[in-house]
This record gives sequence, structure tokens and C-alpha cells, in this order.
Amino acid sequence: MSAQEVEVHNVKEEEKRQLNKRLETIGWALFLIMVGGIALVPDERVPEGLWSIGVGLILLGLNAARKYYGIKMSTGTIILGFIALVTGVGDMLGVDLPVLEILLIVVGLNMLYKGWQGAQSKGKQSE
Repeated sequence: MSAQEVEVHNVKEEEKRQLNKRLETIGWALFLIMVGGIALVPDERVPEGLWSIGVGLILLGLNAARKYYGIKMSTGTIILGFIALVTGVGDMLGVDLPVLEILLIVVGLNMLYKGWQGAQSKGKQSE
């Protein structure tokens, strides 16, 4: 790689870091606005699970924006967003979901996928 290519690569990576920081700031702002808005409304008027659904949508939306802009997504926030969304919908529907058990399954599946993905890439390198 030439010095100019390295410099261009570094500039693009720095732009992505700055954009990711802005996206995270927007995510936190949406979270605080949601929490403040929900706190303003009397508890009996707020549907059960609304907070969890909001958190899930914010986390998944943050990762969708990262994907759109070519920034590496965060597996941890994807998992948490998915679980928050599912449990929030479950609460709204009156279904008591086993959150810990769901979390363990999703984390295990993620580990399995990463292990399988790593084995696939090692197989391609040896060919």
C-alpha cells in the first residue's frame, strides 16, 4: 500500500469513527427523550412493555444506521435490542417471557455462529 492509500484509508476510518460517535449520541438522546416522555405520563396510561420496545427499537435502529453507513455493527447491542423488543412486545401482549433463558440462548447461538464463521474462513485460507 502506498503512503497516499494509507492516508486515505486512515481518513475514511476517522470519518467512520466520528459518524459512529454522532450516531451513538443520537441514540442516547432518543433514549433520554423516551425516558423523560414516559416519566411525564401517569403510569396507568403507559402500556406495559413500552419502555422495553423503545429501548429495543433505539438499539436496533442504531445498528441499522451503522450498517447503512458501512460502520461495523455491535453484536452486543443487537442482542440486547432484540431481547428488549421481544420482551416488550411480550409484556404488551400479557406474555411473561423468560428473559434470562432467551438471553442465554441468543448469546449461545451468537457464539456458535462466530465459531462456525471462523472455521469457514480458516478453511478458505488453507485452500
